[in-house]
Amino acid sequence: MDLPVIDQAPASSGGCSSGSCGSTADQMGGMSDEIRAKVQDHPCYSEDAHHYFARMHVAVAPACNIQCHYCNRKYDCSNESRPGVVSELLTPDQAVKKTLAVAATIPQMTVLGIAGPGDPLANPERTFETFRQLAEKAPDIKLCVSTNGLSLPEHVEELSKHNIDHVTITINCVDPDVGAKIYPWIFWKNKRIHGREAAAILIEQQQKGLEMLTARGILVKVNSVLIPGVNDEHLKEVSKIVKAKGAFLHNVMPLIAEAEHGTFYGIMGQRGPEPSELKALQDACEGDMNMMRHCRQCRADAVGLLGEDRGDEFTMDKIEDMEIDYEAAMVVRAELREKVTAELEAKRQARHAPPPPQVVQFMPRPEKSAPAGRPVLMAVAAKGGVVAVHFGHAKEFLVYEASSTGVKFVGHRKAEQYCDGDVSCGDGESVLDKTIKALVDCEVVLCSKIGYEPWGNLEAAGIQPNGEHAMEPVEDAVMAVWQEMLAAGKLDQPVAAAKRA
Repeated sequence: MDLPVIDQAPASSGGCSSGSCGSTADQMGGMSDEIRAKVQDHPCYSEDAHHYFARMHVAVAPACNIQCHYCNRKYDCSNESRPGVVSELLTPDQAVKKTLAVAATIPQMTVLGIAGPGDPLANPERTFETFRQLAEKAPDIKLCVSTNGLSLPEHVEELSKHNIDHVTITINCVDPDVGAKIYPWIFWKNKRIHGREAAAILIEQQQKGLEMLTARGILVKVNSVLIPGVNDEHLKEVSKIVKAKGAFLHNVMPLIAEAEHGTFYGIMGQRGPEPSELKALQDACEGDMNMMRHCRQCRADAVGLLGEDRGDEFTMDKIEDMEIDYEAAMVVRAELREKVTAELEAKRQARHAPPPPQVVQFMPRPEKSAPAGRPVLMAVAAKGGVVAVHFGHAKEFLVYEASSTGVKFVGHRKAEQYCDGDVSCGDGESVLDKTIKALVDCEVVLCSKIGYEPWGNLEAAGIQPNGEHAMEPVEDAVMAVWQEMLAAGKLDQPVAAAKRA
């Protein structure tokens, strides 16, 4: 089959112009009220919201209609944190009961998604029965679906009927020759099709589905897996095309390819990208589309805030013993949502407020302008948007880039807990080495507290620990440290020299 024609159609994503659609409070300033209402409490579509609002996935869709070299679905598994993994499969009735239990217990849970462990649209009866019941019993919860796109066009109308405003499509390529290296086969019209022909069909269906969704005003997030040497350079073209067709957000994720996961790529030794490679590609794509950088590549049964998983609290055997009063919980949920939404709106308006008027006085022109200072990457052990986590207790670090233009979130790095909770924190050398390797491109680590040993090892690696901004808002703390570095003359040197200093 020939390569499908990819039209450079104008964007139609509900009032978002070039460079204005995205997930931060700054970017939300250019959105229509209708679009802002859809994303301001959605933790996947709003980087600000993900500190405050939670999501959950229900695993009702076991079957899949394509095979990806990076995927290995696992059931009854609690030891891995990646897409396609679940601890228990649910019926639609069980999924609804679980959703109501979570919503009553975690009032900041605003979003319910079906993302597997297979493809939701390859299991349409189970998927849409779950949505039908939830639309009736929990109308305040946003409903989302994530799909590979092969069956998307035939289900767009049904998605619209269930008032689903958010759809994620995984699009790893727009060239069948690239796709043939990622997808060994698809199951299409009762036949298994292989190679380039399979990839061409998948690409054509994905693009058709994307156009149909955006034409109906449904927000589309495109996920792409960055596979070094396979689609890394090609993803720049993917980003241009999906934006031209009206996608709202592009999420470029790193390949997870550890051999123990049992994927084809893992067994064959395909490496995942380094953090610097991921950031460079995200930066390159951002000129064409605003990027999602706070994705955690969640399990298909994830529960809670992004970066945490409370799924073990809500297994079906535990839910059976719960007394669920969802009617009462809805009142609490509405109050919390109103409060947090007001806080986020105030934050957005503060960012867009004009600077206060200044009295202009005659000053002699300086001979040379002060140096602006180079950008600095900083890792933060944070919780709830503040510097609130002990270095040894951190399971992830949020990475920010500080510069003269402000603070920008660029991603996150997973980590193991260096400290097990004891005063001594054990020896933990191998865990600490892994953390330092994950943060190798950062110059500063902000945390609420840090022990003597990790402090010394971080300094030896050219990473400066900082515990002086505990319990401060993350962005304020990062900018304060950058200003301190600027005042001390540390930003006049390039990164490598600064780390040796």
